Amino acid sequence: MENKRREIQCPNCQKKFELDEKSFADIIKQVRDKKFEEEINSKIQLLEKEKNMSIELEKSNLRNLLQNQLAKKDEEINHIKSKINQDITNTINEKDKEISEIKYKLNQAEIEKKLAISEATKKIEKENHKLSHQIQNKDKEKVIMQQSLINEHLTEIKNRDGMIAHLKEEIINIKEMRQKLSTKMLGESLEQHCEVEFNKLRPTAFQNAIFEKDNKTSDRTKGDYIYREVDENGNEIISIMFEMKNESDNGINKKKNSDFFEKLDKDREKKSCEYAILVSVLESNSELYNQGIVDVSYKYKKMYVIRPQFFIPIITILRNAAMKSLKEKAELARIKNQNIDITNFESKLIKFKEGFSKNYLSASNNFQKAIEEIDKSIARMEAVKKALKTSENQLRLANSKADEISIKKLTHNNPTMKRKFEEGA
Repeated sequence: MENKRREIQCPNCQKKFELDEKSFADIIKQVRDKKFEEEINSKIQLLEKEKNMSIELEKSNLRNLLQNQLAKKDEEINHIKSKINQDITNTINEKDKEISEIKYKLNQAEIEKKLAISEATKKIEKENHKLSHQIQNKDKEKVIMQQSLINEHLTEIKNRDGMIAHLKEEIINIKEMRQKLSTKMLGESLEQHCEVEFNKLRPTAFQNAIFEKDNKTSDRTKGDYIYREVDENGNEIISIMFEMKNESDNGINKKKNSDFFEKLDKDREKKSCEYAILVSVLESNSELYNQGIVDVSYKYKKMYVIRPQFFIPIITILRNAAMKSLKEKAELARIKNQNIDITNFESKLIKFKEGFSKNYLSASNNFQKAIEEIDKSIARMEAVKKALKTSENQLRLANSKADEISIKKLTHNNPTMKRKFEEGA
């Protein structure tokens, strides 16, 4: 096969040269491939440009969509925040109002309680002051009474000392008189002596007293004399059963004083006398009986043995003791009445304290109930506060999530959108 040759002129240098068909075909092919490539490249560039424009438009649309959605979300979040804040404000205002009312009621209750306690305290202090004043007066009266009793006892001691000296003289006189008188005369003069001594003093010292023979026999026995004295109201002050004994009685010269104690005690009881006194000249040499007044109550109740010269002194001593006993009884009754008054006052005070305690307990219970209601309200408010905090936390999380929205997160696990955004970048 013949290989034809062709002449080709260079468009630049105008130089001519020959090419065989194969070389010419290669050159034509090269030219055609280059043009096609240029066309292809041009088309590719155009497509690439359209693609980029499409991607940019898609990005722009997506951005606008996201911005619109974010704006709506922000608007919804702001609306929800505003509503929640308003609800929180309203709730807090209502609770503040409730708390203010409760505080006011508590303050009023506290003021009333303090006022009641103050009034009760003042009343108790007033009563205590009054009682203290009464006690001070009683103490003063007690001191005065003690001093008065001491003075009385001192006076009695002085009188007793003078009486003892007088009695000693009387003893001496009686001994001398006894030596001069016969036994019978002494016995007859003993009763007369006592009557005379009593009658001497009856108008001045014994106006409300009697001293007379015991003429009423009881169980075949009777005493010698009975002494009784009453006050202006007829109340008995003192009563004494007297028995007079001397050496000549029953013709027996050696009788003892103790031989007559039992009978004298029975006579005292039968005639309802308080004291029993044996006026005796028996046992004339006895130092015991010669001392004047001998107390034998250790053997028989309220019984004394005296020598004749102690007849008036023993009556005076027992009478003064009885009178003083009456004063002490009257004073005891007065003090007892005062103690009753104090007891009544203490009872009233205790009753008042019990009443006040009940009122205080009632007020305290009501106060405690109010505290419990406040605690319940506080618990409810705490629950509301907790719910509001929970809502606020949820809003915060929602807002945080909205703030964290990004292209990266929106394209996560979405390769197409990711590729487009990457290509657009």
